[in-house]
Amino acid sequence: MSRQRGLTQVTVKLHSMNGAGAEYEADFLVNTGASDSMAPAPVLERAGFRPVGTMSYELADGTIRESSFGLAVIEFMGEVTAGRIIFGPPEAEPILGVTALESVGILVDPASKTLRRLPAVPLKRSAIEQALALKGRLRLEIDLEESRERHGSRCPGGS
Repeated sequence: MSRQRGLTQVTVKLHSMNGAGAEYEADFLVNTGASDSMAPAPVLERAGFRPVGTMSYELADGTIRESSFGLAVIEFMGEVTAGRIIFGPPEAEPILGVTALESVGILVDPASKTLRRLPAVPLKRSAIEQALALKGRLRLEIDLEESRERHGSRCPGGS
């Protein structure tokens, strides 16, 4: 794992899932804003990977682009998982998406921009997610109650 300009990179090795012997290894940028991983299409094709489908993806600038994807075994930091690899533009920097990270219990520490392992892979929502969901429900209930007080029965849900 390395850090450049505040970015986190990790060495990733991709293997084909169909036993065809396709392999690709490179330093991937860790991108928690991306669900799937991505590598340049020409590099993946030269290595022997083949697309198995297409999916529409929203880019950072908000545009929607349909891209081909393949399936691969993904190895990094001594862990192994499997997932979609987007066949990206030729100039694309390889990206390791959040799905691969979370599936093996690795998170990005937002303060240090380093990767850290969880003691166990969560099978339920985290305490933070639960607290945020509860905070949202409580805020909604408070807003509704304040609206009822101001507007009486004219408010939806008012008595």
